Amino acid sequence: MAARPAERMVRKQFLVSPATVKRLEKIAAARGTSASEIVRQAIDSFDANGAEAMDSSELMDLVSQRLKEAIKATRSAQKVVSNSLSALSAREC
Repeated sequence: MAARPAERMVRKQFLVSPATVKRLEKIAAARGTSASEIVRQAIDSFDANGAEAMDSSELMDLVSQRLKEAIKATRSAQKVVSNSLSALSAREC
């Protein structure tokens, strides 16, 4: 991860749980950067308006897309379960 250009930084302190600290450190290590940089990236990418910023057609398109993905994944999982049950039944006979 490239370092940020030189800019004036301000030190802030926040209270987080030990589990959050562990998770933050794990993410930073995996990305080869500092925990501070991960926090800065998270803040930079945060969109307070989220779905409120989308118009209704955009939101419905997103919901439709996610629903189709969920249905496809469910059907795939059902096939795996069905095949596994068939294999188990065949072994019992």
